[in-house]
Amino acid sequence: MRGAFRGSLVALPTPFRDGRVDYPALRKLVEFQIDGGSQGLVAAGSTGEAATLTARERLGVIEFCAGTTDGRVPVLAGVGASDTRVACELALGAERAGADGLLVSTPAYNRPQQRGLVAHFGAIAGTSSLPLVLYNIPSRTGVDLLPATVAEIAGKHANVIAIKEAGTSLERVKELVALDAVDVLAGEDSWITDALHLGAVGVVGVAANVVPRLVAELVGELLARKEHRAPQLAEQLAPLVAALFAETNPAPLKAALAQMGLCGDEVRLPLVSIEASTRERLRAALAAAGLPVQPTTTRERGS
Repeated sequence: MRGAFRGSLVALPTPFRDGRVDYPALRKLVEFQIDGGSQGLVAAGSTGEAATLTARERLGVIEFCAGTTDGRVPVLAGVGASDTRVACELALGAERAGADGLLVSTPAYNRPQQRGLVAHFGAIAGTSSLPLVLYNIPSRTGVDLLPATVAEIAGKHANVIAIKEAGTSLERVKELVALDAVDVLAGEDSWITDALHLGAVGVVGVAANVVPRLVAELVGELLARKEHRAPQLAEQLAPLVAALFAETNPAPLKAALAQMGLCGDEVRLPLVSIEASTRERLRAALAAAGLPVQPTTTRERGS
C-alpha cells in the first residue's frame, strides 16, 4: 500500500455557519482544491477542528468529502481519539463513509507509554482494512511517537503505510526516512523543501487551502528533482505560511478563506476569532500572493 498518499495533501478546515457544519461551503472548498491540483484531502483532522466535532458530525464531514471527490483524489479521514475504542469506531465509520485511508493522531492527554501506542495503533489497524497514516504532533497531544515505535507498528500491520510527522524537528524526518518502514509526509508547511530533500514523499499542509496550485507545483518539482522554480515558489509561500500560523490554526486560515470569499471564519470554542492585527497581516500576505480578498467589513474593523 505504500505510495498511496504522496504529493500535496491538504488538511481541510470544517466550515461552520451559525454553529453547524456549512456543507455548501465545504463543497466549495473541496472543488477549489481539486481544481487547484491538490493530490489528496484530509477531512476532520486537526485543521478540521475534529476535537470539537461530534462523532456524527465528523463522519458526516468525511462522507460528504468522499462523495464530493467521487474518486478524483483520495480522502484521508481523521479518526484520532484519546479512547482507543472510540478511534476504532470512527475508523469503521470512516471506512463505511467511503474514505480512502485513515489519519490517526497519537491519543491526546493520556500520555501513553510507547508500548501503549503500539497497542493503540495496532487495535485501529486491526479494525479497518484501510491504509493507515500515523500522525505525530506532540505539541497538541503531549506524546511523541518515536521512530522505533513507528517501525514496530508498521512491522506488525501491513496497512500502516505512512506517518505525518509534525512535531519535533527535521532531524526526526531524516531518522524516519532512514528507517524505511513507512512513507514520510511533512506535517509542517515550513518544512516542505527541506523535508522533501531528506526523502519525504509529500506534505499534509494548511497553506494549500489558500494557494493549492503553488504548493502542488512546489511539491511536484521537489519530488521530480527538477527544481526550476522551487526556490522562487518556496520564497513566495513563506510569508503566507507565517501569517497563517500567527495564531492557533485554523483560526487564521478560516479568516483568510473568508477574505477570499470561500467560507466563513467561524470557529468553535475554545478557539476564537483572530486579532485585528493578524487579520490585516493575512490580508497583506494574500494581496502579496496575488489573491483576491473581500473588502474589510465593519465587524472585522471592530474585532
